[in-house]
Amino acid sequence: MASTPAPNVQQLLQTAADDGALSPQTFTALSIPDLGAQIQAGLGVCPDDVPSSEVLLVTMMPDDSGSMAPSAQLVRDGHNGVLDALLASKQRDSILAHTRYLNGRVLFPYRGLDQALRLDARNYTPDQGTPLYDQTMIVLGTVLAKAQEFQSAGVQVRTVTLLLTDGADLHSTRFKARDVAALVNDLRRLENHVVAAMGLYDGGTDFRAVFRDMGIEDRWILTPGATAKEVRQAFAVFSQSAVRLSQGAAGFARASVGGFGAP
Repeated sequence: MASTPAPNVQQLLQTAADDGALSPQTFTALSIPDLGAQIQAGLGVCPDDVPSSEVLLVTMMPDDSGSMAPSAQLVRDGHNGVLDALLASKQRDSILAHTRYLNGRVLFPYRGLDQALRLDARNYTPDQGTPLYDQTMIVLGTVLAKAQEFQSAGVQVRTVTLLLTDGADLHSTRFKARDVAALVNDLRRLENHVVAAMGLYDGGTDFRAVFRDMGIEDRWILTPGATAKEVRQAFAVFSQSAVRLSQGAAGFARASVGGFGAP
């Protein structure tokens, strides 16, 4: 049997722009050639191989900067707990997950939950920098491209993305907060995307200000304190929200409006 050809990222972005889903500013930003290859690396499973008429894309971007080392096990547990919560939901067969670290390494591209990889001490050892804006653009570009791929195949798609960091941007060389905000605003206008963020306490960063500058709404920002209990609770809150967002169009609409405080 012939293999399905890989989707053309530039064509997916062009279609999104033609459909009005992507502003000219963001289309230009994402059309840099080497970004296409990075987006391609996260696309994963072909829509033809997903036997569902609607899907939820759950995307996580754990911070793998060196300052995260003391919290590494909490992040592993939190990430894996999100996957476990989704696997326990009734909608698990219509959920695809993708995890890419803050410094660009793809842990796994979009795939079914039963094939999603857990974080452990071998694949998550934070020792890199903090290119928050650069990598957020790639992650959200991947979300947009994958959503467009499903939409073009006639599959209804919704997305929820969690950005996780313990500090403000330090090492981006290409994009600024305003570029991220433009892309986040494009996604918000479509009303089938949620972009959430969690800032792990570092003793000084105003994470709400950082994430607001990136276009993320207050209701989708988590700022747990320094204790293990608070971090675990924050991951549990995201897990619960992701499960609510997976519950069809009505469930997604209710949860997206309510944010992390939705019942």
